[in-house]
Amino acid sequence: MAQAKNGDKVRIDYTGMLEDGTVFDSTRESEDCESEDCESENCESEDCGCGCGNEHGSEHGPRELVIGKGEFLPAIEEALIGMSTGEKKKVIIPADDAFGEYDEERVFSIPRSDLPEDMKPEVGDEIVLVNENDEELAVLVVEVSDEEINFDANHPLAGEDVTFEIELVEIL
Repeated sequence: MAQAKNGDKVRIDYTGMLEDGTVFDSTRESEDCESEDCESENCESEDCGCGCGNEHGSEHGPRELVIGKGEFLPAIEEALIGMSTGEKKKVIIPADDAFGEYDEERVFSIPRSDLPEDMKPEVGDEIVLVNENDEELAVLVVEVSDEEINFDANHPLAGEDVTFEIELVEIL
């Protein structure tokens, strides 16, 4: 039976979980997800596994990637090497190798006067800031006052060890 190698285009199914078992991303449809909203943009649940409420907004069904091209987490791509079609693996990835350690220096404030007048950010809003060089930075609004807005530019899963259950569906 063929084994996946570096450079192969493959299709995988996966479920990404936090240490407490919370699912943050999956290509599989959860059996718990019976709401009709899951097939629409109205799904609010982040742990139903339906894909519309997860971190990456994945659709159901396997994901295609080329092993070694950096299209997914390196630890997952490395784990795929040597796997055969239908084989499953559990990969535990420490925070530093997953989405990075949480960095307090990526939390910062901007005076409200530096933002457009029509911008009315609220705590929990995800915003993309653009600097004078047209560089974009995705941030989360963490605090709002009359004088300033506090943003967090860490990845939402920064500081979290993650576990992926992967299955090699097909070598293309």
